[in-house]
Amino acid sequence: MTGSLEGRNALVSGGSRGIGKAIALRLAKQGAAVGINYRRDEDAAFRTLEEIESAGGKAVVCQADVRVFEQCAELVDCVRQRIGVIDILINNAGVASRGMSVVDTDPEELPHVLYSNAISAAYLSKLVVPGMRSLDRGDVIAISASVTRGYGAQGAPVNMAKAALEAFAFTLAAEERQYGIRVNVVAPGLVETESGRRLVRATAGIRDMRELDASSPFGAVCQPSDVAKVVHFLVSDDNKYISGERIYCDAGVSRRDSRFGNSSR
Repeated sequence: MTGSLEGRNALVSGGSRGIGKAIALRLAKQGAAVGINYRRDEDAAFRTLEEIESAGGKAVVCQADVRVFEQCAELVDCVRQRIGVIDILINNAGVASRGMSVVDTDPEELPHVLYSNAISAAYLSKLVVPGMRSLDRGDVIAISASVTRGYGAQGAPVNMAKAALEAFAFTLAAEERQYGIRVNVVAPGLVETESGRRLVRATAGIRDMRELDASSPFGAVCQPSDVAKVVHFLVSDDNKYISGERIYCDAGVSRRDSRFGNSSR
């Protein structure tokens, strides 16, 4: 079946809500067994598990703070023991910045955002990628954001973190190509998630994001499932020759306006 992920095992960091949840649901629907990672929201993680299982899919839930290497190691062991060798890694965990100028940014915010978005991806990849090298195929996806198209104001922490995440992914792609491992970046713009709703309330005073449908490209605000479909294509057999690439999932909006590029959680 085209796009089938039968027999494959995925780990989705930050997989309990928003884009991570949509990716977990999509991969499971296509036949992959999915490890759902969460840091704090246990209820959301188990709701995602229930949705997957009620649809006939297979998933497990493993808690870890992926900013901490030792917890990443425990997470990878948890997933491997319960579903098998991981051949799809989705580095989705991350947090948004608080929207302050450089001079007003709390110094503690910088490492918090950097570790959540970028260092965690390096930790998990270090642990997972060696096990992919002997497999027929391995895939690593980094979930970035369209801020990297223009690096707008009032977002230095997340701009820095997503730039680092992408630099890491492109480096990994170059190193692991010889082993048949594909590494790509998906960079959403404004998406209807909890973070997206907070962003439009703060910047435009809009409480219901669907008010933006009429003015959005293609008649609707981007949904988490739209991002998940891009990820699914990249990790499936439909993608043979794309690696080391970044795909913006924002209808080209960030080419003109970077205000809503920090909403991909």
